Amino acid sequence: MKTLITGLIDQIKQIHYGHNWIGVNFEKRISGLSESEFFRQPKGMHSTAQIVAHLTTWRLETILKIKTGKGSITDDNPANWKNNEELMLLGKVAILLEFENSLTELLDVLKQKNDSFLDQIYYDTDFKDHYPYTFVIEGMLHHDLYHLGQIGLIIKCLHLDTGK
Repeated sequence: MKTLITGLIDQIKQIHYGHNWIGVNFEKRISGLSESEFFRQPKGMHSTAQIVAHLTTWRLETILKIKTGKGSITDDNPANWKNNEELMLLGKVAILLEFENSLTELLDVLKQKNDSFLDQIYYDTDFKDHYPYTFVIEGMLHHDLYHLGQIGLIIKCLHLDTGK
C-alpha cells in the first residue's frame, strides 16, 4: 500500500510548487527575487541563497538516509550553512537548479517505496540514534515549511530596506 507515502509526496510537492493552505510555495516565494535580492542578507540574517543551499544539503542528506539507512553529516558540518560569498560564485540559477534536482530525486526515491518503509529504522547521524523513516521525512517537511516562512521574512525585510 502507498497511501501514506503518496500523502507525503503530495505534501512535498505542495510546499514546493503547488497550491496549499498557506497560500505560498517555494517557487512563488523565490521566483520574484532578482539575483542581488537572492544573495542579500538584511539586518544580519541569512540570505535566501543560503537558506536554499541549506535546504538542499539536508534534502540530499535525507535521500542518502533513505538509500543507505544512515546519514553522513551533522548540524555542525560546514556544508550546513554555506558562506554567502561562496554561493555568489555559483549564482542563483545553479543554486536553484541543484535545489530542484534534489527535489526531483527525493520524489523519485519516495515513489519507489511503500507505506511499510516508513516504519523501517535508520540511523540518524545528527541525532545519534535510530528512528523510523517517518521521522526524517516528516522532519524534512517541517524544516522546509520553517524555512519557507523565514524566506518570507527575509523578503519582507528586503522590501522594507529598499522602500518597496
